[in-house]
Amino acid sequence: MVRASLPAVMLNLDAATVLLQWSVGGLFFLWVTSRRREVGIGYGWLLRGVFGLMAVAAVVAGFRYNLVWVREISGIAVAVACAVALVVSWQRRKAGVLHQREQVQARSARVVEMTGIEREEQLFDESVPEFPPTLDLVAPAVGLVGLVAAGIDAGDPAWLQLARVLVGTAFLGCVTDGMLLGHWYLTQPGLPRRPLLELVRVLTWIWPFELLVMLLPTGMISVLNGTIDDGWGGMLGWFWVACTITTIVLCFVTRAALNERAYSAVMAATGLLYLAILTGFGQDLVARLVLNLS
Repeated sequence: MVRASLPAVMLNLDAATVLLQWSVGGLFFLWVTSRRREVGIGYGWLLRGVFGLMAVAAVVAGFRYNLVWVREISGIAVAVACAVALVVSWQRRKAGVLHQREQVQARSARVVEMTGIEREEQLFDESVPEFPPTLDLVAPAVGLVGLVAAGIDAGDPAWLQLARVLVGTAFLGCVTDGMLLGHWYLTQPGLPRRPLLELVRVLTWIWPFELLVMLLPTGMISVLNGTIDDGWGGMLGWFWVACTITTIVLCFVTRAALNERAYSAVMAATGLLYLAILTGFGQDLVARLVLNLS
């Protein structure tokens, strides 16, 4: 069925599912980054706080607008798992992370060698066990159950709706974590670029799958050829095209920026990832909004 105007269907885009996707995707890519044991422990606090609250918001939205019991229980489990990981990380904060400790010690040794001046360095307690990065996998694992339920509940064909939910989870989580990690370089000077480059590369790999699931019928081709009326004379369809193309262009430009030696290249890459969040959300959410018209 084709609906005549966009305002009547805007609430069909399930806020609870989107928030849970964002939370689960962000927490999964926290593990992708933290498993290297290079990024400071505070980065995990930041992301667990942000995405844990997002999981809570997803549960609230679900109970308020469109109750899916498995999804809401899963969202609660994500928030609890996130809180547990945060508490454990705080308790083990004095241990730092392996490669950060090595980096601080090496940098202090170079300063002494070059200047002869002993400077106060960040202290770590080697007797405290380090936070296990695998603990950050618990929240995405329990959240996946809720996302499967949300995908099945989204409509027919169930396999396509599920694919859009799961691919969108990875897509939104990766681009958001990339931007947040870029900012973390301001608080941890000397952090290697490998973790940020990894997220940008993964985002580049996810992009074709995000494009594919939105094109599969009934998909955005039906919007572009006029089969589905977006209520704006086709403008939203072409806006989606612009967002989709711009997102992959920003991925390549960001990778090029990170190949530059200057430290300012990291800040330039972070700014580009800001834009990628906007265009990435346009690529995912605008398509799902318009396809609710079919």
